[in-house]
Amino acid sequence: MIDLYSDTQTRPTPGMRAAMAAAEVGDEQSDSDPTTLALCARVADLLGQKAGVFMPSGTMCNLVAILVQTRPGDEIIVDDQSHIYNTEAAGSAAIGGVSVAALKTPAGVYTPEAFEAAIRVPARTAPRSALVSIEQTTSFSGGSVWDLADMRRIRDIAKTRGLKAHIDGARLLNAVAATGIAAKAYAEGFDSAWIDLSKGLGCPVGAVLCGDRDFITQAWRWKYRLGGAMRQSGILAAAGLYALDHHVDQLARDNAHAALLRDRIAGAPGLAIAAGAAQSNILCFSVAPLGVTAARFAEACLAQDIRVRAIGAHEIRATTHLEVDEPGILRAADVIRAEAERLSALRD
Repeated sequence: MIDLYSDTQTRPTPGMRAAMAAAEVGDEQSDSDPTTLALCARVADLLGQKAGVFMPSGTMCNLVAILVQTRPGDEIIVDDQSHIYNTEAAGSAAIGGVSVAALKTPAGVYTPEAFEAAIRVPARTAPRSALVSIEQTTSFSGGSVWDLADMRRIRDIAKTRGLKAHIDGARLLNAVAATGIAAKAYAEGFDSAWIDLSKGLGCPVGAVLCGDRDFITQAWRWKYRLGGAMRQSGILAAAGLYALDHHVDQLARDNAHAALLRDRIAGAPGLAIAAGAAQSNILCFSVAPLGVTAARFAEACLAQDIRVRAIGAHEIRATTHLEVDEPGILRAADVIRAEAERLSALRD
């Protein structure tokens, strides 16, 4: 099986498992787990932030960042294909009482002008625009990498207009690998930011949310309320430290593998690949010209041991990661191209 469904499919490597087994642990809730503290300090430094808190998931990072920085009845601004808007069970609304303004985007990236136009004029009948989120890289819209200058313009507009600015950094380090721009340069001046450990970095669980010390104090309170507080979390945190030491270089290879897959299937009949696709470790393409659904195309690939993800009616997403090597990418490309050719011939 060549599993390109998501980079969440990664499993701990033997070296990571050994690091977890050897981890020095304490009680996270009393700030006495040394491995967890070391991980939080490491990620905070990586992002240029004052402090961090270890979370069970990136979804909790986003939700806690929203809960700390908004109040019920507020509105947050995101892109219409973002994880916050589509894949977090409407947590901001269900738990925080916060509505979402989702900006229409072609590839998960909105302009500073579109953001500024979406900020509400204060009115007693309207929600208060309170927070803007940037997803770096984008997820369901194909791994687009945000331009640093645009991120900073959005950050500065938010500050001028009284909003908080947040980075959903689930794949921020893939953007770093693609551009060479440091993570702390992307996160500079943002009120909150986080990175995921369980995607390209290959950890079994976890993410680290960062901000200033007051933000983290409040984030810890919400973590506790939501049931996210742990005890000997150093066993999990050790995986994160191992990944930061050993798996960061892999992200550049993952990005290159997505580009290789794109190039190998480009020109296949019935596959529509947008310009600029595969900027990081995600490739999206449409099978609409073949006259089949994405689900049917994905099922046909799976029958040949190639697992891709159907996104909506006609979009396919393939995500590269450390468990798929170059021969695996070439095999996946051959199957995808052959299936497109088969379906195209049937259509003709």
